[in-house]
Amino acid sequence: PARRLTAEMMRDHALAASGLLVDDLGGPPVRPYQPAGLWKEQATRNGTEYVQDEGEDLYRRSLYTIWKRTTPPPSMMIFDASERNLCVVNRQSTSTPLQALVLMNDPQYVEASRRLAERMLHEGGITDEERIAFAFKALTGRDPMPDERDVLTNLLANQRAYFAGAPAAARSLLSTGEFIRDAPLPAVEVASLT
Repeated sequence: PARRLTAEMMRDHALAASGLLVDDLGGPPVRPYQPAGLWKEQATRNGTEYVQDEGEDLYRRSLYTIWKRTTPPPSMMIFDASERNLCVVNRQSTSTPLQALVLMNDPQYVEASRRLAERMLHEGGITDEERIAFAFKALTGRDPMPDERDVLTNLLANQRAYFAGAPAAARSLLSTGEFIRDAPLPAVEVASLT
């Protein structure tokens, strides 16, 4: 598509592709990952502290994420969600390096990537090409074109070489998030696919 997904759809899609999305409808607001101390910065004398949820509440649809008007979820704001303190007819749509940094560093996206890597090993086939095609289709809804597949195959080879020489970095990457890692899978392989 010519336009990227909205902030809420981006998070929900990452969770859905990874198999983490909880489809339950209704219920109270949830508190997914946020930077530590975020609400304290904006707290008044009777301010509140953000206490992150655990378990399935971390993976509920973005619709159920709690919003504090003075401190909305930062990752959603970077993807142009409205601040909700004024009526907005059309959302702004930007493309900034901060969006790439969120996708590479936010615990929600790193955890979803790790879970997708585990799915690639279990469901994606035997060869690298099959696994890459599986993940690509889960994320985009289509098969990769040859040049896209080549770029991703080269990236995977580079990541394998890096993590093979830095097993501590692989373990550190795989420890991100609350979802329990599939321990029998080789750490270097999961980190490379992540």
